[in-house]
Amino acid sequence: MIQEASPITVPEGASAMTIRVQWEPGDAGTPPHRHSGPAFGYVVEGAVRFELEGEPERVVEAGGTFWEPGGDVIHYQDGNALTDARTEFVVTMMCAPGRPMLELVDEEELKERAHLRAPRPSA
Repeated sequence: MIQEASPITVPEGASAMTIRVQWEPGDAGTPPHRHSGPAFGYVVEGAVRFELEGEPERVVEAGGTFWEPGGDVIHYQDGNALTDARTEFVVTMMCAPGRPMLELVDEEELKERAHLRAPRPSA
């Protein structure tokens, strides 16, 4: 087994999409966003800096997996944790009917929900 996730909720009538994402060295990745359904990922090479609302930031290295429940949860980071090598991961995302696969979160909402973000690592 590579990954197990529980509990998951898949929106009724959901569609699924699997994509390959490649980040160049140091790429910050996608700005804070959310998905309407769960997403399941596998890091093929490199290392992904991964952070979900309410969870501490972590690094998922090649061969590792990540998942997020989707819905209202903000996905803060998914960028390349390496400054000297490329990172690649594959992710399957479930999408609620009539909703975009990915929605960016604006600055106002980030400020309103700042209390839900895990403490940031010290510099």
